[in-house]
Amino acid sequence: MPVAAFVVNRSRAGRLARFRSQCERAAAASGWEPMLVETTIEDPGAGLAAGAVAAGAGLIFAAGGDGTVRACAEALAGTGVPLAIIPLGTANLAARALGVPSRLPAALAAGFGGRDRRIDLAAADGITFAAMAGIGLDAAVVAATPARLKERLGWLAYAAAGAGKLAGRRRRLTVRLDDRDPLPVPARSVVVGNAGLLPGGFRLLPAARLDDGVLDVGILAAADPLGWLRVARRVVTGSGYDDGQLRRYQANRVEIRADAELPRQVDGEVIAPGRALTVAVRPRALTVRVPAAGPGATATRGA
Repeated sequence: MPVAAFVVNRSRAGRLARFRSQCERAAAASGWEPMLVETTIEDPGAGLAAGAVAAGAGLIFAAGGDGTVRACAEALAGTGVPLAIIPLGTANLAARALGVPSRLPAALAAGFGGRDRRIDLAAADGITFAAMAGIGLDAAVVAATPARLKERLGWLAYAAAGAGKLAGRRRRLTVRLDDRDPLPVPARSVVVGNAGLLPGGFRLLPAARLDDGVLDVGILAAADPLGWLRVARRVVTGSGYDDGQLRRYQANRVEIRADAELPRQVDGEVIAPGRALTVAVRPRALTVRVPAAGPGATATRGA
């Protein structure tokens, strides 16, 4: 019987005994032998996922938020072992972009009865990620959002924290897209997305696709309430219209340099501040398990 490993972020799983029972029943019903392992501060998932593959697991579930998904994706990149997602986080950007259901029974059904899809990953200063990385305001908002507020308000916690940080001056940044000439820009933030969603499901980068082999870049330069209202309208409606407040590009490699040390984030996790961020695409690096529904979809099962 094939083994399905569940890499579980204990802080997100609620009543673990009930969660474990549901996962074990779904695995058994689909012909898989379940194995549950819990993340720790020392190992947020990459080592656990790699260990499970080494032990013979043929399917890995990342049960947690975008950080757990990122860690498991890093371990599974290039292995061909599918990654399924049980979205338990605040933003769940990767799961949203892939159409993975938020409810546990439906997410388990997608993992065990779905289809495999090859998607891109990206690396920001060597850190693999699935959804989005950034430098500047976006990272400052992530850092300013308390965990307890996220537990209470969900993705609205980011909006609440961000409202107090919209006022501020632009920084002088230089963005180099592939081998093109460096682009000097006054900006509050530069984000690089493999997926284009923000918390809440809003589309900052509407052209972004997980399997198109390129990265999408958003340069946010709004510095006053009117500018931010213009940006918000475009994000809410998914508009691709660009102006001086928000400009978007595509590239395989993005090099960002700033005139000062700025906050940085990768898939919603704050990393060390810095004056630069380099991001490169990793085309078709990861196999993911997504819902089977859709034209021409075929189910893939362990038994």
